[in-house]
Amino acid sequence: MQRDAAFLRAWSDTAARPVQHFRTLWISDLHLGTPGCQAQALLDFLKHTECETLFLVGDIIDGWQLKRQWYWPPAHNDVVQKLLRKARKGTRVIFVPGNHDEFARKYLNHNFGGIDVVDDWIHETADGRKLWVMHGDLFDGVIQCAKWLAHVGDSLYEFTLRLNRHLNSLRARMGLPYWSLSQYLKLKVKRAVSYVGDFEQAVAREARKRGVQGVVCGHIHHAEMRDIDGILYCNDGDWVESLTALAEHADGTLEILRWAEHMPVAAGRAQRETSKPAAVHA
Repeated sequence: MQRDAAFLRAWSDTAARPVQHFRTLWISDLHLGTPGCQAQALLDFLKHTECETLFLVGDIIDGWQLKRQWYWPPAHNDVVQKLLRKARKGTRVIFVPGNHDEFARKYLNHNFGGIDVVDDWIHETADGRKLWVMHGDLFDGVIQCAKWLAHVGDSLYEFTLRLNRHLNSLRARMGLPYWSLSQYLKLKVKRAVSYVGDFEQAVAREARKRGVQGVVCGHIHHAEMRDIDGILYCNDGDWVESLTALAEHADGTLEILRWAEHMPVAAGRAQRETSKPAAVHA
């Protein structure tokens, strides 16, 4: 109750922040249904941004975790309701399923509550560039060749996130900013760096074959925007570790939004407190 009250106070303090308007937004890897999902920060993002088209680029709901253990706090339901409300109010919402919500691939080319479910998409920017939008798991050799190993890795990742929550609880009490252990390991461990590089190269090669100028994906929880041999590679990151999105401005300019930098300190601290799971129901 105290954590909820702290967040509500921070939320009311930030209610007057201006809404940022974009032509297009891409978000992925929300992992709703897991304790690692930073749903309150995501709600803050959805409240303070508007766009013509919103892409949900996979792993929106974590079916893998929900099969192991049910976890669905009210904030996760609030995220779903907020997305449906945006669709009702005129935002075009396009959902590209990923590996964690692969159950949705049974419903490709259907519309649910105003949200279109598609396998992938070609998006044309305001300045005429064509971007291929897909989740990215099809270019993950572990997922494709040894799915059991991917599930093992997912369990280890959840352990790292739990450790990270305890670490950041301590850092918050010391007045230190949020720090991601899993992101640190991803950028420092040689094998992880190699995996990310191989994934990016494979995605860019396929985009070139498809005759597009760029690609937007998620999957690896590493926000990035760079040129790879003439192909614009964009990864919108995640809402577990980095709290990032990819945004297109009215003139077609693209940028990575790091939402932790947009949230006031008070709201960020409250978010870290409320992100601790109060209970997990089997």
